[in-house]
Amino acid sequence: MPTSISSALRDQAKACGFDVCRIARADAPWGAGDGLKDYVAAGHHASMGWMRDTLDRRSHPTNMWADAKSAIVLGVNYGPTKNPLKALELTSTGVISVYAQGGDYHKLVKKRLKMLARWFATKTGDQVKVFVDTAPLMEKPLAALSGLGWQGKHTNLVSREFGSWLFLGVILTAHDLPADRGGDDHCGSCRACLDICPTAAFPAAYSIDARRCISYLTIEHDGPIDNALRPLMGNRIYGCDDCLAVCPWNKYAQKGREALLWPRAENIAPDLSALSMLNDTQFREQFAGSPIKRSGRNRFVRNVLIAIGNSQDAALIPAAKARLDDDSMQVRDAAVWAVKQLLPDAAFARLAAQYTPHESDQTVQAQWGP
Repeated sequence: MPTSISSALRDQAKACGFDVCRIARADAPWGAGDGLKDYVAAGHHASMGWMRDTLDRRSHPTNMWADAKSAIVLGVNYGPTKNPLKALELTSTGVISVYAQGGDYHKLVKKRLKMLARWFATKTGDQVKVFVDTAPLMEKPLAALSGLGWQGKHTNLVSREFGSWLFLGVILTAHDLPADRGGDDHCGSCRACLDICPTAAFPAAYSIDARRCISYLTIEHDGPIDNALRPLMGNRIYGCDDCLAVCPWNKYAQKGREALLWPRAENIAPDLSALSMLNDTQFREQFAGSPIKRSGRNRFVRNVLIAIGNSQDAALIPAAKARLDDDSMQVRDAAVWAVKQLLPDAAFARLAAQYTPHESDQTVQAQWGP
């Protein structure tokens, strides 16, 4: 039965829309938990306190569900049609990470996971639980354990078949399935992902410090971003694909075939001036059904203003000035910084002399200083 159900499972996974299906032992020992503990102890999780709070449960699948025996690891390909690094050259427009240019992958993958899980539970009579980046489960180590790929030096999953571009989902089950062979590391001596990082977010190979990662800064971090990091962010306004896009294994990548994940026209080289003007209602409407919505308007407009400051485009000065009195402190802070980057020193000094900052707004006042 185990062999036949495994074969049928892979066929059913394809029928549900998954591009790849592999199996790992959910109860196998692994070193990923110790690595996570070291990561948190070093403070590399930054403000993501949920990593610290769920550390024990997250350290191993059976810590979260003691009855889990097998992990069914699924992948959906979202490979881009163009090299994402080219968009960085258009400095007067924004760059949104490939994964967030289309619809929200969480809903798509979860729907398919539930469909496959129901089929599997009916066939086997065993319990199942589904996960797609929303619970304390380490999907990438499980994917590597299943042989779907390996965690590269940038800590992300790399597939020989799909390169860097896979959304992962996992079904844990109490059913005992034969495991596939784990994935070998094929990074070799390559350092491309480490060397391209604009903010030097990798203290060592296979180690990342979220405090310097542009994806973390633009998506998870709430509040002003360190001034020293802002010029390094370029025109990236949501996420960063540099370490993914530069990977040599992308020569085998394939264009994603799921229409929901294809880029929306408005998310390709978006207009920075227009995005900076969004209020909360407009932001929610524009990014309905998009992963971008979860960042919230204030963080997103903050990112846009930093991109404006890095643009070297004087035509964007009015857009930055328009946000100097924004209701959000982090938006005001980024607006002052952007104006300071674009205006000549004398013009900025005159503007600073005329400006009355919000009461007790020390963070923003510091941006007005010399």
